Amino acid sequence: MAENKEASLFQAPPLAEQERMVEAILFATVEPVTVADLNARMPHGADAADALAALRKRYEGRGVRVVKVGDAWAMRTAPDLGFLMQKETTEVRKLSRAAIETLAIVAYHQPVTRAEIEEIRGVSVSRGTVDQLIELEWIRFGRRRMTPGRPVTYVVTQNFLDHFGLESARDLPGLKELRAAGLLENRPAPGAEGDEDDEALDQSDMFEDETPEEG
Repeated sequence: MAENKEASLFQAPPLAEQERMVEAILFATVEPVTVADLNARMPHGADAADALAALRKRYEGRGVRVVKVGDAWAMRTAPDLGFLMQKETTEVRKLSRAAIETLAIVAYHQPVTRAEIEEIRGVSVSRGTVDQLIELEWIRFGRRRMTPGRPVTYVVTQNFLDHFGLESARDLPGLKELRAAGLLENRPAPGAEGDEDDEALDQSDMFEDETPEEG
């Protein structure tokens, strides 16, 4: 009898109740939450992964969706209803052309070093551009390369994925979509075969002037 009583004390709540718990946590949390964090908050024996799957299915087609952001989960407005939030959205800072291009290079080539960013862009990258993206928490330091000088690499963050509604970097739009949005220039990659006139385009028309760092 005592053993049965002890077992009942650790019996997991019904799945529907676990689903409500996950819903409450995601609704009240600004930052995405991992499955491990959800399990740590929920009662013993609960399975946050199963509850998440049920909750995500229940929110299909609704104005709010349960989405995966990197290795975490969050509740976000359905993409097709984003226009309803425009009045509540405040643009704190507009990224420069240099910052946009640097961010795109990091997203598509990560992990990437500063030298590689400069090689792809064709111009030097100021420390201020990189610092701005780090301050916005859209890029972060990655592992150092095992090459001479052991240069640091850069990768995009979970905040970047969350801001753009991406589950992972694999969900980034293709080059065609980026060029259509004006985020990339129609020019061949460095070292690629192509019309030399394209390489001779005036870079002042493509990039913002940046003062190279001394030293």
